[in-house]
Amino acid sequence: MATVVITGANRGIGLALAKHYLANGDTVYGLCRNSSDELNSSGAKVIDKVDVGNPETLPDALAKLKDIPIDILINNAGVFANETLDKWDPVTIQHQFHVNALGPLLVTQCLLDNMNSPGKIILITSRMGSMEDNGSGGYYGYRMSKAALNAAGVSMAKDLKERGIAVGILHPGFVQTEMVNFGGDVSPEASASGLAQRIDELDLHNSGQFLHANGDALPW
Repeated sequence: MATVVITGANRGIGLALAKHYLANGDTVYGLCRNSSDELNSSGAKVIDKVDVGNPETLPDALAKLKDIPIDILINNAGVFANETLDKWDPVTIQHQFHVNALGPLLVTQCLLDNMNSPGKIILITSRMGSMEDNGSGGYYGYRMSKAALNAAGVSMAKDLKERGIAVGILHPGFVQTEMVNFGGDVSPEASASGLAQRIDELDLHNSGQFLHANGDALPW
């Protein structure tokens, strides 16, 4: 059985992933800023007050995982805002960069010595970070932050190969979560099932690929 660490585990995709791995018999550490009743009652080991968007507090918050060997690290926590070319706020754009792009990188750096070899680091990204797949424009902060996350994932895959750690860059689908006012077309449970299958298939041979939860390769 594996030890799985998941950020943003208090709701949505993160909570569904936690429940999936718990049902599989794995040990799950659920990280979040503020926990939820569902996460507390799930059987996961909950570590709250983990704000991936706050570089100053993150190392101390993650110190609770000291000496815990990790098989799978899932960087799931994220935020979403909608800026247009003529209606935008640099504060929300900066916040999305801190949480969506810099946050997963810092979490990975803080927990890298905990990673087993072979091990797996997962970045829950979005196809909205794709250049080729951008058919509608807009969403400047979200698109840019996810594109930056994708770039980080490719570098991680190259840098960690010799350590036996594979990196998955995974789009969960348009998921019915609070972040999108539950307007998605796939449930968190269905998304988590697809993501877990991709994670199970991940190894050093497909490390660094940009994949949909359904297995489709996505364009950069």
